Amino acid sequence: MNLVETQSEASIPVRPLRADALAAWLELQPETVQRWIASTGFKADAGTTCLVPGGDGAAREVLLGMGDASGAMWDFADLPRALPAHAFHMEGELSTEQANNAALGWALGTYRFDHLKKKDDKSRAVLAWPSACDRRRVESAARATFLVRDLINAPASDMGPADLADSARATAESHGGTVQIIVGDELLQQGFPAIHAVGRAASPERAPRLVDVTWGEPSNPKVTLVGKGVCFDSGGLDLKSPAHMKLMKKDMGGGAHVLGVARMIMDAKLPIRLRVLVPAVENSVSDSALRPLDVVPTRKGTTIEIGNTDAEGRVILADALTEASSDTPELLIDMATLTGAARIALGAELPALFSNDDETAEALLAHGERESDPLWRMPLFKPYRKFIDGKVADLTNSADSPLGGSITAALFLQEFVGPDISWVHIDVMAWNTRSRPGRPEGGEAMGMRAVYALIEERFS
Repeated sequence: MNLVETQSEASIPVRPLRADALAAWLELQPETVQRWIASTGFKADAGTTCLVPGGDGAAREVLLGMGDASGAMWDFADLPRALPAHAFHMEGELSTEQANNAALGWALGTYRFDHLKKKDDKSRAVLAWPSACDRRRVESAARATFLVRDLINAPASDMGPADLADSARATAESHGGTVQIIVGDELLQQGFPAIHAVGRAASPERAPRLVDVTWGEPSNPKVTLVGKGVCFDSGGLDLKSPAHMKLMKKDMGGGAHVLGVARMIMDAKLPIRLRVLVPAVENSVSDSALRPLDVVPTRKGTTIEIGNTDAEGRVILADALTEASSDTPELLIDMATLTGAARIALGAELPALFSNDDETAEALLAHGERESDPLWRMPLFKPYRKFIDGKVADLTNSADSPLGGSITAALFLQEFVGPDISWVHIDVMAWNTRSRPGRPEGGEAMGMRAVYALIEERFS
């Protein structure tokens, strides 16, 4: 994260400046500094920087533009890349919120998934922890984000169902949690036929499994997280094209997200009984693969007609959500890279939120705004429910019409959620298609901090 404990004597200050405060600051500066700022064209636009030289020609301070805001997190995120290899510290009186934004923005700006490349020994800029910062909170959010990104960025050859399960085990056990993992044909014996059906075509070492993490006192309020864990999605017999298959190592992004949320919850020791369920499979092609129009039984007893083998995520989530509902949690949240339709509607950078609970949905949207982690609510439009009726089974996993695809997928999942449970479904891209400050191209945690903030507020 390139954040250091103490400020060195040679540390260079970074001064956040709103655009409307730049003129007043300039009036107090020597004429040479005024000319320098004018020559650089620095206007204090959000996220822009200007190195101000001293009389000896060395950098005296760094101006960081805040635009018309007081310091959004992403305004700080380009600093590790933009600044030279030196020690820096934040200048001025920062509130805890501003200090947290500065530290977390900086931390996320240092992320690189480069351990598979030749070693890079290049020195990098470091920042002293801002004094008002809630260090534990920032470190937890940064490390959870790095966990999510690392899991998604890992090649599918290194991140199969067993590897995802191992990561869940390591995360849980490092915080005193317990893990149960049901593997292969044991899924049939213990009543998870849909998870088994999707994953059975994979090789034995990549056999399907259900990861079940529990943490916290049993008497505490129950919160359950469910994450889609398709570690690679070929599309099955309805094979994807090369262009659509290329990024399918990210199809376990929902599983990665709920592990990130879980880590933040356990770091903070929130007073809840946490359960995390991740059905981990590989959607492969072999002689045992699901065929179009096969009918799959589920843990609930509802049967699913396979209209498309490439709509496998909702099938494995059916079993996981049924199990999640079995102990009636006070809050149930699932996260999944579920539909291209959500991306058509909202683009790659804005996750779609569905919920049967207006109060929870509104609170989650508000937390998304505060955490610079936005979501957008989509409707559970009941008239579309008829589109997922099966012809020879109770449901189909693929409606005949592609229109409203994210809505019909959410309505499908709702069939497996207990009727009196407050439930949220978040359809995420889990991938940055372009690089932005603090958000390099590749795997990304989207909605994770918002979900954590909701749980923290509701159950602390």
